[in-house]
Amino acid sequence: MKKTVIFGALTAAGLAAGAASAATLDDVKARGTLNCGVSTGLVGFSAPDANGEWSGFDVAVCRAVAAAVLGDPMAVEFVPTTGKTRFTALASGEIDMLARNTTWTFTRDVDLKFEFTGVNYYDGQGFMVPKALGVSSAKELEGARVCIQTGTTTELNLADYFRKNNMDYEPVPIETNAEAQQNYLNGACDVYTTDSSGLAATRAAFEAPGDHVILPEIISKEPLGPLVRHGDNEWGDVVRWTLNALIAAEELGVTSANIDELTSGTDSPEVNRLLGTEGNLGSMMGLESDWAVNAIKAGGNYGELFEKNIGENTPIGLSRGLNAQWTEGGLLYSPPFR
Repeated sequence: MKKTVIFGALTAAGLAAGAASAATLDDVKARGTLNCGVSTGLVGFSAPDANGEWSGFDVAVCRAVAAAVLGDPMAVEFVPTTGKTRFTALASGEIDMLARNTTWTFTRDVDLKFEFTGVNYYDGQGFMVPKALGVSSAKELEGARVCIQTGTTTELNLADYFRKNNMDYEPVPIETNAEAQQNYLNGACDVYTTDSSGLAATRAAFEAPGDHVILPEIISKEPLGPLVRHGDNEWGDVVRWTLNALIAAEELGVTSANIDELTSGTDSPEVNRLLGTEGNLGSMMGLESDWAVNAIKAGGNYGELFEKNIGENTPIGLSRGLNAQWTEGGLLYSPPFR
């Protein structure tokens, strides 16, 4: 009797989860657009131009997913979110996925019931100060006024770091990067702390970037990546493997320039499976066979997107570092396409 009841309960739960997992993919297809949550504006990662056209590294992930599912990288509705509103927007269904420099943590994954679908940028928290302050280390920030975005891991890391080093500080709470930039430049705070990539992006937008210094200390691990709701298993697979497709494409030498040529067939079985000319990986996710081709053509492979949006030749000026391919000493690694 007990076994029957338990089995029945598990079956019911499984059916409910199965229905939920298909819902988002079906909704996106029926709607014809992807609702993607992004930041309110962080140059290089997600920011609108004067015409309201969004671009950036995180934006490119959204466009790749839209291309994989809908065949159109422009079929995206971008929804700006703050550190406080992003999780509510995702949980409520206002957005289908969140691609907003968000750190993968235990509580966000388990307690908040979200599913991180990979890491698109390995980061760590740092500090930026005016060069005129004459500070060369974060350990010299005793008593500093620190601009900090509320509702973020940054807020907690800051408290831990200052407590560990027996220092006091005065938090200056802000909600958006634009607000932080204004407060910092107006002298309302002495220091701005956030992910190091965010500091580089913020500094690049200043009139005199050279007047500001990013201190050498990195005080945390911040694996940033896109996320979906728990229970969205099928949809999670789509977002996860779209990101993996961009990463694998770089490793395998598939670029926006040569992809059309490679779709005629290659000597590499994995490239063929990735591009849908061999096997049926697309149909396993409910997508067309050229889903990865469309995702890669949307903006390029991972390396192309990095260099175009935040690389060393952009105003952001970030080196690959930990975000280099595993074959180049970095952490970037896609599971096999087989």
